[in-house]
Amino acid sequence: MSAPGGPTVGGGRRVWRLPFSAEAGDVAGLRRFLRLHLELWDAQELSDVAQLCVSELVANVIKHVGPGTPSLLVVSMEGTRLRIEVHDPDARALPVLNDADLDAVTGRGMALVNAIADRWGVDLAAGRKSTWCELSTGNNDMKRRVAAPRVTRAADMLGFYACMAMPKQGLALSRLGVTVAEEAAIDVITDLLHWFRAHGQDPDDVLNWAQTRFEAEGEAR
Repeated sequence: MSAPGGPTVGGGRRVWRLPFSAEAGDVAGLRRFLRLHLELWDAQELSDVAQLCVSELVANVIKHVGPGTPSLLVVSMEGTRLRIEVHDPDARALPVLNDADLDAVTGRGMALVNAIADRWGVDLAAGRKSTWCELSTGNNDMKRRVAAPRVTRAADMLGFYACMAMPKQGLALSRLGVTVAEEAAIDVITDLLHWFRAHGQDPDDVLNWAQTRFEAEGEAR
């Protein structure tokens, strides 16, 4: 992933651009950079929904165009409206809106973006396309829309763990680095706490159970 491009300001519109390669391992870094920019733009309330939209738009490129595709993330803020665009060089591989359940572990694709964004679309040009979505800070149901993606992401991760074999030992950190990995880990913990609360559990009790097990496993080594 390339270094983040600086934001530009013109006519009250703020724009941030970031070239990247569409790899699953870079999604956490994109989400982190987006979160930081939304904090600078005082649009934190959109952070969780916007990060989820970025994840789905990038996943769409990886799935339909291919891993490693040179891409561009463009995020702009004008007034109360946030626009997220992911550009790629294939104008033929168009996103598909499936009727997938939003709680499904896979196959949600653009259905999730369609459900949580105010609107979305695809702009075509010679030899490239831009898949975009827009969010508004003025929606009264923003709190509901922010909480639901966290629960969904936690369910996604639980499904991933359930399907995984025993982890390989000695894996090195990716080029995203320790800081991004730490941010991603904190996101995972937060999502899981939302998931437990959504299923009737007290997050404080869950943290206490996890701490007790962590300490017990540490003493057993």
